[in-house]
Amino acid sequence: MKILQLEQVKFKVNKETLLDIPRFNLEKGDIVGVIGPNGAGKTTLLKTLAFLQAPSEGKVYFKGEARHADTLPLELRRRLAVAMQQSLLFDMNVFNNVAIGLKLRKVKKKEINEKVVYWLEKFNISHLAKKNSGALSGGEAQRVNLARALILEPEVLFLDEPFSALDFPTKIQLIEDFKEILKETNTTTLFVSHDLIEINNLTKSLAVIMNGELTQLGKTKEVINQPNEASAPFLQKWKELYQL
Repeated sequence: MKILQLEQVKFKVNKETLLDIPRFNLEKGDIVGVIGPNGAGKTTLLKTLAFLQAPSEGKVYFKGEARHADTLPLELRRRLAVAMQQSLLFDMNVFNNVAIGLKLRKVKKKEINEKVVYWLEKFNISHLAKKNSGALSGGEAQRVNLARALILEPEVLFLDEPFSALDFPTKIQLIEDFKEILKETNTTTLFVSHDLIEINNLTKSLAVIMNGELTQLGKTKEVINQPNEASAPFLQKWKELYQL
């Protein structure tokens, strides 16, 4: 089932085309990685699919119906969740940070408490429930950020390099935990990353963006090991960084 579709989408700034995607589909249950050089258009693609910005041309479809970022109904926007590189937590304790989205939706207190306890346990941060966000480490803050997104049970989760600022041991442990959570929830996910370890461990499919264009899309292992002519120069340099 197609959750999101792009058709003949272009995004322009001052007549410069930053994104030019004739067609892109995100299917239910997909975990799609998006890679490419700095400035290639990865985050622009994510923001367009997440209805955070409207394309200059073309259409974005949600479950087969064309929608516009400026007029997206609140009930549809609530089906999407975004977690960025910076956790941007509120100045309150961990429990309330994770609960904030449910409170805004007027969910009953008992249900909020049950769900927060559940997601704190899933991300191994129950012991931090009363700790203020400003006192968290980078890894702890990102666990709270992801729990805050997933507690809303989104139909699509958008991730923009959420692990990039973490040290290696912290990153590896969080990736392992998050991989199991995605498997359990079957959450449709679009994941922008520069990191081969993250891509290999978390994604099922991989999209390569070069100069605003989608140059390759396929199963993650196939794209990495069998890049096409347009994607090969970037992927070769990328793999060399990881000595593959």
